Amino acid sequence: MDSDTGAAAATAKRFALGALIATCVSALVVNANTSAVAILIPAISADTGTSTDTLQWAVTGYNLVGAAVIVTSGALGDVFGRRKIFLGGLLLFIASCVLIALSQEGIGVILGRCIQGASGATILACGMSLLSAANTGKAQLRAVTLWGAASAVGAAAGPLVGGLLASTLGWQGLFWIDAAIAAACIPVALIAVAESNDPTRPKSIDWWGTVLIAAILAPLIFALTNGSAWGWASLPTLGCFAITIGAAIAFVLVEQRVKAPLLDLALLRNKILVGATLSILLGSGTVNAIMFVVSLYFQDPAALGMDAFQAGLATLPVAAAAVVLSPLITPIVSRIGARTTIALGFVIMTLAFVALAFVQASWSYALFVLPLIAVAVGMSLQNGPCSSISTSCVEPREVGAASGISNMARYVGSAVMTAIVASVYGSVTANRLAGGADQGEALAAAFSWSSIAMGIWCVLGIALALLVARHVTPRKPGEFEYAAAAASTSHTLTPPEDVRGGAAAGGAAAGAAPA
Repeated sequence: MDSDTGAAAATAKRFALGALIATCVSALVVNANTSAVAILIPAISADTGTSTDTLQWAVTGYNLVGAAVIVTSGALGDVFGRRKIFLGGLLLFIASCVLIALSQEGIGVILGRCIQGASGATILACGMSLLSAANTGKAQLRAVTLWGAASAVGAAAGPLVGGLLASTLGWQGLFWIDAAIAAACIPVALIAVAESNDPTRPKSIDWWGTVLIAAILAPLIFALTNGSAWGWASLPTLGCFAITIGAAIAFVLVEQRVKAPLLDLALLRNKILVGATLSILLGSGTVNAIMFVVSLYFQDPAALGMDAFQAGLATLPVAAAAVVLSPLITPIVSRIGARTTIALGFVIMTLAFVALAFVQASWSYALFVLPLIAVAVGMSLQNGPCSSISTSCVEPREVGAASGISNMARYVGSAVMTAIVASVYGSVTANRLAGGADQGEALAAAFSWSSIAMGIWCVLGIALALLVARHVTPRKPGEFEYAAAAASTSHTLTPPEDVRGGAAAGGAAAGAAPA
């Protein structure tokens, strides 16, 4: 009996280590890939002859598909086996990398990135579930902490690594290397990761909800991207908005009828959850949008004229600020409260964008550094607490659904806000050039108006902070809170079982309390 027990313990330990390696490495690669692509846009544009306006779909398409798939992929893992769906995500990710690297035209890159949105969401959703299932107690907490750290490191390192590879191996180098690393995770997952599922979950999958999320976002982004060229009152623009509204109504009707909805509409009655989710949407969307504009402006010969590596290096202070601040967020929240921390984050971001609104064609890189660092600091201050609040303000049984809503909001915010900023940047540049301004002045004006748009969103975030965490009972921060704050730039972590009781106990009442 003792030998059987020892063998079982050794097997469980091997499976736990295998799950840790496979999920952490894949999470690092997915997040690095996601954050690196904006730096590659100018190089891809030059190589394929596709305009940067069109290539913004390489960013927005990724996030659009990710928003539709992030919850569904987790449900597929719960029903059919998490390892099986995780492996499918890895294979799809490898295929998308190969497609992008071999593409000679922009359409291939965009299509590959849309596929990558599905694969990345699947890897993150099922990887997190595999990791939680392979561990218990404190080991589960440590594993989740490491997964969050890997996600944060990947997101921070992505632009620098992508820029370095683009300047040495070509922009395709990132995707070949990512494909190789993802391929290395497959034998680890096959040999050393145990299969798991959720036998208590309904077997039905909300396919219609998944399709309708895409149907809501795709025409909306088309309208926001092309509205200035088509005319905001034109038939194509109004038609896109009409499709979005119709799809949104259909989504609500479908979610009320399916057994296992993509989005539990009852959770939307929780004002704290809604406020935290909208704050995450604004914060994540704004950061992704500013990085898109920065990558274009810094590399344009009429602006700062950097190459891809220099542009990636130029974002290093931003990434460093987020990494350095992440361990401090939880103590700050403990001292001044979540609502004040969130509001302070949005205030700092607003001031940063006010400063960037004064950009001139004569500005050197040095003048951008402090405002961009301030954006990273503000984003960390508001995103970390919102991520924790979104899972602590609901009942323990609702934590997974709340985490899914938050992660969907990240994708939605990134898709919509990048599209808006890309439209502002492109249209202002074209209008200024048509008015006789030189290229440098036109680009500076475009950067300025893009910053104004993002500043407005941050002002809305300050107002949202008044709705968040008004009645959440603070508790002593633990290891999970630090991990959640570190990973919050790219993912809302689902608390392990031993954390959920304490996290949700005070928050459940808060969710029911009037905000």
